[in-house]
Amino acid sequence: MTKLTKVKYLLLMLVFLLKGTDIAYSQLVQDSVDLQPYDLMIEEDENDGYDSTQVACATDTTPPAFAIYGSAWNNQDVNPYKISLVDMTDTVQVDLSGYTHPNRNVITSRFGFRRWKFHYGIDLRCAVGDSIRSAFAGRVRIAKRGKAYGNYVVVRHYNGLETTYAHLNKILVKVNDEVKSGDLVGWGGNTGRSTGPHLHYEMRFLGEAIDPTALVDFATGKVHSHELRLTAGNFEYVKDVDQVRYWIVRSGDSLWRISRKTGVSVAQLCRLNGIKSSSVLSLGQHIRYT
Repeated sequence: MTKLTKVKYLLLMLVFLLKGTDIAYSQLVQDSVDLQPYDLMIEEDENDGYDSTQVACATDTTPPAFAIYGSAWNNQDVNPYKISLVDMTDTVQVDLSGYTHPNRNVITSRFGFRRWKFHYGIDLRCAVGDSIRSAFAGRVRIAKRGKAYGNYVVVRHYNGLETTYAHLNKILVKVNDEVKSGDLVGWGGNTGRSTGPHLHYEMRFLGEAIDPTALVDFATGKVHSHELRLTAGNFEYVKDVDQVRYWIVRSGDSLWRISRKTGVSVAQLCRLNGIKSSSVLSLGQHIRYT
């Protein structure tokens, strides 16, 4: 294959993958070592240093939404991308057609700050053993047990979104399984850091959480529109999350009490402040908790 032919092929593939979007993906992935959007689509001549580990075209092993995420396919972390979308200047068009609501519509906890800690999803009431279904078609990126999430599943969808289903009683899929919209991914439960049976439901784009109520009417379980236009406004909350906050020590305070009040673990308080769990606090001392 000549270089000219390969360039034409690459452009055709990009047009196909990016059809219906108006985002400048190069801007989103700049300065990121994790995302390499073209690694699986460029094949070099033998004299140019061809790497046999690379594939020239999309195959069954190519991750969903390849034009957005490239070859990044992490099976351990919910957000391995570490890309900030707070100041993005593009508008991303996301196709929401074919949406399936994962479970019941009753919200028990919303997206946003809970006391001092940010809740990156939405909690839906469910019973242990309830069917939990994939919101869109895609491929399972994570299926495992975590300390906070309990049993949880992350699905990368072909429209570019990723959804998380946490606190499951049982996981019914495996990593790399293909799922259709409405397919079972697990049974509702109460595993992990949970005070009762519920589904913790997240929607993310390039790792950054999106308020699910911006997409879905939870009274009906249907999307507001068949197309979502993502802008920097959807990620404005990150600026508040990233602010540094301090607790001013008062009489009777201890690391344990500050942890209970802020929702930040004692171990994290120690890391943020360079102290030990046995450290003695002084009145008026500023303890960083975010």
